This record gives sequence, C-alpha cells and structure tokens, in this order.
Amino acid sequence: MRIDISLLPALAAAFMLVFARIGSMVMLLPGFGEANIPVRVRLGIALALTLIILPLHRNAYTVSMTSMAPLLVLMVHEIIIGVVLGATARVTLSALSVAGSVIAQQLGLGFVTTVDPTQGQQGALLSNFLTLLGITLLFATDMHHLVIAALSESYKVFSPGELMSSGDVAALATSAFATAFKIGIQLSAPFIVFGLVFNLGLGVLARLMPQMQVYFVGVPLSILAGFLILAAILGTMMGTYLEYFGGVLHDLAPRR
Repeated sequence: MRIDISLLPALAAAFMLVFARIGSMVMLLPGFGEANIPVRVRLGIALALTLIILPLHRNAYTVSMTSMAPLLVLMVHEIIIGVVLGATARVTLSALSVAGSVIAQQLGLGFVTTVDPTQGQQGALLSNFLTLLGITLLFATDMHHLVIAALSESYKVFSPGELMSSGDVAALATSAFATAFKIGIQLSAPFIVFGLVFNLGLGVLARLMPQMQVYFVGVPLSILAGFLILAAILGTMMGTYLEYFGGVLHDLAPRR
C-alpha cells in the first residue's frame, strides 16, 4: 500500500498563508487582540480559526512550490489584508474612547485617569469604562460571530493573489477614523448639550451672586446630574455602538 504525500507541501503552504491573514487580523481585533491577553492565547485562537477556515478556502490558493519568492510575496499580501481588516475593526473601539473623553470633560472628570487594560496606558476613567463595557457586550450579544463570518467572507472581497489598491486602503482608513469620531461625538451629544446649558447657568448664577462659590457648588451638581443622565441613556448609547460595529463588519466583508 502506497500513500501519496505529494500534496503535503502545497497544503502546508496554504495553511501558512491562511494563518498569516487570520493571525494578523486576530492580533488587532477588539476582545481578541488586547494587550493584556497572553500571546499564546491569541496564537491558539488564530490557529483554531485557521483550522476551521482552511478547508473552506483551500482551493482559493494557487501555490507553486518551485520557488519561494512568489510564496513570500503572497504571504506578505495576506498579512497586509489581515492588518487592514483587524485595524479597521480596532478603530471602532476609538468611538467609545472619544465618547468617554468628551463625557468626562463635560462632567468635570477629565482629570480622573486610570490604566486602560486594553491598551496598557493611561486613559480617562469613563473612556475605560465604556471601552470595557463595549467589549463585554460584543461577546454577550454574540457579535464576535460576525468577526468569524467576516474572516470567511473576506476571501470573496480580497481574493488571494489580487493586489490591494493603495487608494482603496487609504480611503478605507480615512472613512474608518472619520466614522469612529463621528459616532463618538454622537454618543456624547446629550452631555455636550448638558455641559453647555449647565455652564451657562453657572455663569448667570455667578453674575447674580458674586459672593457665592460657584465652583464648589457646580462641580458636585455637574457630576451628579451627569451620572443620572448616563444611567438613563447608557442602554441607548451601547445599542447604537453595537449597530455601528455590526455595520463596520458587514462593510468589510459583505455577503454576496
């Protein structure tokens, strides 16, 4: 009995190419690619996803084992695709960071900072809270399943071997950053209105009663009223963010 193993080198090359795309994307995805998650865990997730997706798209790769140069070029191309997809999904978290920073400034809590566990650096307290809440809701509502679907569907949008246009990548990056900033401002819009009205009221009060210590009265009231508003609209804010995140993933890899 003879076993033909001639296909093993091509299969191994296809595995490495799929892993290059998935691994580079997983390292940047929200929830999966956080700085406090061990690298071995992220690699394990990437390997598991590679084993799942490889049988579905094995035929998409035409691998020639006669030379290493085309294989290396194709691997670099797959890594670039994974970085573009992962970075675009990562930018969605900056919407919550922008919203939290604006809210903190309006409530007078801009000086309160803690270590952001997702980035390993200092960030506004409310920004960290909204970011962690957003990541939690992504998993609680099974939105991470959309990430796996987007990985599979990305082979229809970015076929292996087809060069990505630098203009399209630049347009995608610009649109992702602009949309994230717009969503962040929209999420914090009620607090911008509250801050404007509240500070105008404090200014009028300071003119009417110069002897009153407006700062010591206004700051506690601002924080109390701001937290009441946050408790009232937090559900709507996070629902809007989840819709935005889902829309980003559908735009990255729309079903045909």
